[in-house]
Amino acid sequence: MVNIAIFASGNGSNFENIVNAIQNGTIKDTNCAILIVDKPQAYAIERAKKLGIPYRYVDPKAYGGKAGYETEIMKTLKENHVELIVLAGYMRFIGEVLLTNYPNRIINIHPAYLPNFPGAHGILDAYEAKAEFTGVTVHYVDEGVDTGEIIAQEKIMIDPAWSLETLEEHVHGMEYQLFPKVIAQITENLNKEKEVM
Repeated sequence: MVNIAIFASGNGSNFENIVNAIQNGTIKDTNCAILIVDKPQAYAIERAKKLGIPYRYVDPKAYGGKAGYETEIMKTLKENHVELIVLAGYMRFIGEVLLTNYPNRIINIHPAYLPNFPGAHGILDAYEAKAEFTGVTVHYVDEGVDTGEIIAQEKIMIDPAWSLETLEEHVHGMEYQLFPKVIAQITENLNKEKEVM
């Protein structure tokens, strides 16, 4: 069994989708041990309550900077024996404390076909650039902005007639397909590693 922590900042639809995939057996031998949020009003908290997933709000301003904030998060991750961190709409850069403690064990989903349109507004940026295509990327997290090693990607051809809302629907729909698949693969590999040890 692999314990994962999901980090979210807002709505939490990807969080809910992943937990559903764990609970229905699409992602096997995996437990969502904790949801970490950085905003007290994140709707992801309501989803966690409904799904019966423990959650913790950690105030980024309360610990004297990023290192202090992440050290506080580390306590919760250790208590819950977390082996993989999954970023699902978490709008903060990951710092040295988490990167050092979880090398190649932090994954993120980005709503664009990287290296195109990194940063906070991947869908909007692709739409405004009138890009021919965009997509979804799951990647390992490093110190850069959406620069970590790419694990999986899928492309969406953009219909010029689409509104921004339509594009968002297509991208999010693809996220809900791709992210659980990738998590299932990674946790399966982690479970195999444990069997070998």
